[in-house]
Amino acid sequence: MSAKYIHLANILREIIFQNTGKGIYKLPSEHELCAQYHLSRQTVRAALHLLTEEGLIEKRQGSGSFSTGLGTRENTIGIIVNNADEYTTPALLADLKSVFREKGYTAQIYSTYSKIAIEREILENLRTAPIRGLIVEGTKTALPNPNLDLYEYLMEKGVAIVFAGGNYPALTSAVYIKDDNYYGGYLLAKHFIQQGHTQIAGIFKIDDMQGLERYFGFVTALRDFKITVAEELILWYTSAKLEALETRSDTGFLTSFLRRNKSLCSAIICHNDEIAYWLIRELRYADIRVPEDISVVSFDNSYMSDLDSIRITTLSHGRHELGKTAACALLRMIQGETVFSEELPWRLVSRGSDCAYGQHRHNTLSDENSNTPQQS
Repeated sequence: MSAKYIHLANILREIIFQNTGKGIYKLPSEHELCAQYHLSRQTVRAALHLLTEEGLIEKRQGSGSFSTGLGTRENTIGIIVNNADEYTTPALLADLKSVFREKGYTAQIYSTYSKIAIEREILENLRTAPIRGLIVEGTKTALPNPNLDLYEYLMEKGVAIVFAGGNYPALTSAVYIKDDNYYGGYLLAKHFIQQGHTQIAGIFKIDDMQGLERYFGFVTALRDFKITVAEELILWYTSAKLEALETRSDTGFLTSFLRRNKSLCSAIICHNDEIAYWLIRELRYADIRVPEDISVVSFDNSYMSDLDSIRITTLSHGRHELGKTAACALLRMIQGETVFSEELPWRLVSRGSDCAYGQHRHNTLSDENSNTPQQS
């Protein structure tokens, strides 16, 4: 039996490989394989068991055996990010690699350093690399990108691609998994408005679609609540400014903004926790108290929201949600399933950097005191 089941397993491996990327491949039933190859059911089951052990097929109760999407040769997934060491990226990469490793894939990490030329060089190399899929964090997604032709080429060649965190709007057929940035901007602005703030500033990244979408939600909330948008209270920063902040602690763009506007606003919405962290440091240097003088909120609920003695009120989504959702979407695409883009919802995590938290603490303490028996 040994030679026969190994021979059948070899035949099925080649069939699986040929069908990889062409859609979900369902193997013939045990009965059909017995009849087609003139083998006993015991031999067929041994061959299928071997392929299952190799991770090439999975049994679905009542449906039969299906390809898992793994090929018989190369099972590498590329992950393109702006900077593998930047801010939230290490956690994202850990989540992606965890899912891929569990399913038998290896991951290769590439960093663009927010440079269009480096992104093109990576994509050119991937044209001949034996990869099965790509997870991509777009580079300067708010700007026209000359590298979209290479993404289109890879997709035409059957490489599954999922954009995570940011996408290129011009790639209309591309699948993305990202935050609901418009709703996030709206939610934070509404949060401040309900506290009574009317002079609300915003700091957003101008060459990233995240920044534009968060800004749009912010100004839409102001419109809906009949609050005039004060253009002077909007600070736009670029990837170059961010690089200077991260590599040289250059906070000049934040300092200049505060010098011009510290007396004009009572609340500031930051593009993310990283900007909020550095902003609060600059406010402290200027003897401006948070949240007593100016309230600060942001996006991401990352480790940087907890670094300072003033913990930052921020937006969050489910733990590991972005990475695991993107990874699972890519694996389904590799198997041939139809996958749709998805925007992940936010929830507010209230901490010490805005007035709502202080008011919540005051009310809580008042309630506790009112319930405490008084000494006679």
